[in-house]
Amino acid sequence: MSVAIEVRGLSRTFHTTVRRPGFAGAVRSLVNPERVAKHAVSDITFDVAAGELLALLGPNGAGKSTTIKILTGILTPTSGEARVAGVVPYRERERNARNIGAVFGQRTQLWWDLPVRESFAILRDIYEVPKAEHAARLKEFDDILELSSFWDTRVRHLSLGQRVRSDLAAALLHDPPVVFLDEPTIGMDVVVKEQVREFLRHQVEQRGRTVLLTTHDMTEVERLAERVVLVNHGRLMLDGTLDEIRREFGSTWQVRATLADPHAEVVPPPGTALLRHTGAQVVFGPDGDAAPTVHQALKAVIERFEVTDIALDEADLEDVMRAAYAHAGEV
Repeated sequence: MSVAIEVRGLSRTFHTTVRRPGFAGAVRSLVNPERVAKHAVSDITFDVAAGELLALLGPNGAGKSTTIKILTGILTPTSGEARVAGVVPYRERERNARNIGAVFGQRTQLWWDLPVRESFAILRDIYEVPKAEHAARLKEFDDILELSSFWDTRVRHLSLGQRVRSDLAAALLHDPPVVFLDEPTIGMDVVVKEQVREFLRHQVEQRGRTVLLTTHDMTEVERLAERVVLVNHGRLMLDGTLDEIRREFGSTWQVRATLADPHAEVVPPPGTALLRHTGAQVVFGPDGDAAPTVHQALKAVIERFEVTDIALDEADLEDVMRAAYAHAGEV
């Protein structure tokens, strides 16, 4: 599988001047400034495959937005290398801009005083998209995002959900292979969030786009991403699938079953432990490093025993990521 985003040893350091208190301190800061280095990103390395949706996660100030700004060509790294669709973004900014789409939740790329549809037309001309392609793409986006219900409205009069849906469409009108999304659904209601998620799933699964997503919404991560990269204090702390992260930081699942025969011999499936056995009621949990995922354990229990009822409990993804953040803070 080809690689759409390559990040190798990426670092970015900002230098700020410390302001000393008082008038005399201000004068000393002016004459003899004290400079402090802030390492926003430190030696980060990861890849994103073509057609993959990767969630880049971390606490506030972890380095997520700085990483995205380097990959979109806004910032130049202090050291390291990055390539997006084969282009070094901070060296070939115009070429990179044609290869990517970007949505930042609190900022818009649309013209504030124009109707949405006119902004789309301007972007069509900027990116030199043929009119027939533009019309077909817009119809495809409208089918999922319901843009036509408000695209004759000026951008300044749109609700947050309408504006972000418009921004998503605008970011993809020139058919970029790579899309960057920084908190795209922040502040949206649940109905609009699901529309946006459906749209993103369609773009990844049907169109093969590569998406790099940052968000604090764990429901969004669970429904969209298969793989997560966790950064903290500017460093990469974790890179793995959701199943791997659950296995390492959220192994608190339980499978509860009611056996058809309360006298049946109960031998736990491989990688599981028998936590409780009361009459026909049995409870299994993970056992050791080779423990299966909760869904694998559920399947194994059903295949091994004749059951009349079965249920599962697993750690909420927010709890899992909280444990992962705590672990990252200790490293």
